[in-house]
Amino acid sequence: MTTGDRIRLVVLFGGQSAEHDVSCTTAAHVLRAADPKKYDIAPVGIARDGTWAIAEAARAALTAGPTELPGRLDPTGTAIEPADVISDAKHTVVVPLLHGPMGEDGTVQGLLELANVPYVGSGVLGSALAMDKAMAKQVLAVNGIAQARQRAFRAHQITPGLPATLAEELGLPLFVKPANMGSSVGVSKAKSVEDVRDAIEIALTYDEWVVVEEAIVGREIEVAVLGNLEPRASVPGEIVPGAEFYDYADKYVDDGSQALVPAPLTREQSEEVRALALRVFTTLRCEGLARVDFFFEEGGRGFLCNEVNTMPGFTPISMYPKLWIASGLSYGDLIDELVQLAVERHARQRRNTSH
Repeated sequence: MTTGDRIRLVVLFGGQSAEHDVSCTTAAHVLRAADPKKYDIAPVGIARDGTWAIAEAARAALTAGPTELPGRLDPTGTAIEPADVISDAKHTVVVPLLHGPMGEDGTVQGLLELANVPYVGSGVLGSALAMDKAMAKQVLAVNGIAQARQRAFRAHQITPGLPATLAEELGLPLFVKPANMGSSVGVSKAKSVEDVRDAIEIALTYDEWVVVEEAIVGREIEVAVLGNLEPRASVPGEIVPGAEFYDYADKYVDDGSQALVPAPLTREQSEEVRALALRVFTTLRCEGLARVDFFFEEGGRGFLCNEVNTMPGFTPISMYPKLWIASGLSYGDLIDELVQLAVERHARQRRNTSH
């Protein structure tokens, strides 16, 4: 393959959400694994203030060799306009390694659709639906997919008596979450009515919509999904939290959790949760990739869908790449397939909209 034949792979990272640091870490590992013989790699960072830039330090490290990349990338550098990223759309594929709002929620996906450039992951609708836990739960419920009992509220709907009402209706403890956030940012476990009140205030600092769920006593099972029209599911994995629940520090800081890959399930249970993950993936109009998370209430309601992450982390302790490696797909091959899925999806959409 000649230099001119290589795909220009724009790795977009950073962003304006509370998950900025997670994105910078994810990008470092993806850049380290992407094959420079196949791709002309362009690291592009989005600073916390929304400024786009060619990440000069990351580009210099790549030139020196992937092993020179730090564990976390700096998103600053030579400032550019978003349009500059896709100036050569014909040979470009964008990998939007952005977690949370203003990146994983359909906003950047919409920009890339308007620019007519292929990109990795779900489209505008799938990204927006999966990001908004309140709407995702509504869509899944209508389609008969079992979940924890929950209620969602907008800021102006929250009254002084609501915490007590929720405790009575859903029982204690409760989990309180901002609707549009990932990586367990802003999530609290509330054990009393006063805790519920405080947890709602915390969640409201991240989003104007809050989701309140019953606490499930069960195992945490995750399945990685890959594909477009005919997606496939990885072997399931199980998370054994090191903290009281699988929170941000457990995922990215302390590494106190234990990942069991594959999960210790029977063959029938494994087949059931994999099939359910595919059903959730297609119901929410996901494409490319997603990690589908479940609670497994043994002897009770079985597998309950918790949430869907359309741009899961790719750090060394992240489950998505671990699950595919255990399923026989290497890290590098996973990146290659995601790029090809992006190209395939883009070509299919252009055929559908060209008349």
